Amino acid sequence: MAINWFKYSAPTNFYSLAGKLIPWFAVASLLFFVAGMYFGFVVAPTDAVQGEAYRIMFIHVPASILSMFIYLIMAGYAALGLIFKTRLSSMMASALAPTGALFAFISLWTGALWGKPMWGAWWVWDARLTSELILLFLYLGFIALHASIDDPRRADRAAALLAIVGSVNVPIIYFSVKWWNTLHQGSTIKFSGTSMHVAMQQALLLMLLACWCYAIVVALARVRSIILEREGATQWVGELSEVQR
Repeated sequence: MAINWFKYSAPTNFYSLAGKLIPWFAVASLLFFVAGMYFGFVVAPTDAVQGEAYRIMFIHVPASILSMFIYLIMAGYAALGLIFKTRLSSMMASALAPTGALFAFISLWTGALWGKPMWGAWWVWDARLTSELILLFLYLGFIALHASIDDPRRADRAAALLAIVGSVNVPIIYFSVKWWNTLHQGSTIKFSGTSMHVAMQQALLLMLLACWCYAIVVALARVRSIILEREGATQWVGELSEVQR
């Protein structure tokens, strides 16, 4: 049976779909997280060079990847809202921004915890660290700009422009270790393969899946709140059982 996905572009229909998806992704996130922590902190062996400190990568790497991907997705939704004036797209962009900012903060924070024992410093003005810090500021700027404008439509347009322009920073983060003589190490996992122990790979993949599912859960929950806030005067919102309580 063919599914008409376009009908879910309307906030009315998407609100219900998001409510059904949240429990599934929440359970998946919890299971992936427990399995990832077990493989990462129990099964994976101690690194020959970095000792036990390397295990912070099981949180740092997924957080860094998510911080970049979420920004691109946010900018994509913002662009769709700006060009096609689709209400749900702008709502999704607003819903994703806090989660992306959280992952960017975790990436910087865990990077500092790893950098102190490895580099001897909490922070260095390395190209990747600096561009990741700029990414956090872009997220915060998007949130602050949107909140500073009372008219939601005007706020969507202004924040969308910032999101689209800021997306240039994401490839800079990714390629910074190749473009400049940077202190930050390059990617351990490449398309050509990796020398990483198989248990480390499994832990990293599980934690990445856990973070993805978590990001989906909180984004869907947040967009449902935004939909209720913006569509509060409509009849369908007034008929919802959770609103009538």
